[in-house]
Amino acid sequence: MTSASRGAARKNATVPVADLRQRILDTSEQLLEESGVTALSMREVARRAGVTHQAPYHHFADRESILAELVARGFGQLTRRLARANDRAATIGKRTALIESGLAYTGFALEHPGVFRIMFRPEVCDPTRFPSAMAASECALAELDRLVRLMHDGKPGDALASTYWAQVHGLACLLIDGPLGLKLPGLRERRAHLRASLEYFADAMLGCGAAGATPSAPALSA
Repeated sequence: MTSASRGAARKNATVPVADLRQRILDTSEQLLEESGVTALSMREVARRAGVTHQAPYHHFADRESILAELVARGFGQLTRRLARANDRAATIGKRTALIESGLAYTGFALEHPGVFRIMFRPEVCDPTRFPSAMAASECALAELDRLVRLMHDGKPGDALASTYWAQVHGLACLLIDGPLGLKLPGLRERRAHLRASLEYFADAMLGCGAAGATPSAPALSA
């Protein structure tokens, strides 16, 4: 073994095998959040993680495999957030549950914008190539369908589901990549605007605007 090989072995040995995969994923997510998907490469991930440039290949075949795992992990986190809102619907009521579900979706996007962006970009990560990512996305979609049924007394409908999804996804994209984010640079202002917008949406979808309290108008100035 050459001195370079021994050095590489020692460098990798400082990271337990069980932790190396997690370190690679956490480092990759940090790169996404800081610099976007174009900055993520196997070599840069290894450098940031403090391991040899070959170490990531022990767990991931290529860059897209890392992205697929991040997509699966992102959808898993999103699903859990949506499920919590759905689980509380019976006790907190439809309107509040709908608002909480919307805040769960948009809150995830605000907290994890780098991962959120690649979750919906098949040209960056093709979910059909990765069963775990596809299954995770289907679980999130199932919670969306569950929300629609809860809000409309079991009534299914793809059009209804698309309407609900478009509302929260559109708000999220406008804030993290669109003009709304420029007008509302502060997190506090963004969350207040999201809640007000979701209150209007809940009243419109559930037909409770006249009976419920009038939500405050969404502010568009920082």
